[in-house]
Amino acid sequence: MTDPVDVLADQLEDLVRLLVDEPKEVAIFVVEEEDDAIVYELEVAEDDVGKVIGRRGSTVRALRTLLDARAALDEGVYELEVVD
Repeated sequence: MTDPVDVLADQLEDLVRLLVDEPKEVAIFVVEEEDDAIVYELEVAEDDVGKVIGRRGSTVRALRTLLDARAALDEGVYELEVVD
């Protein structure tokens, strides 16, 4: 059976690839799993960091909101960190 944490990482990665100029450079890693808290680390090309963050953080905030909605369904906690 497929791990839901990995499935969510793949879905998030697919979504971010639509936002950037260099989709092949997008990678998401699960860096921490403690109790119900799961931290995803997002890596993109250096030139795409601004696109993922957005004006005043609007894009990354929207991605985090999607994770929060999924976390509510899974009764867990998901966090997203963007690596520069």
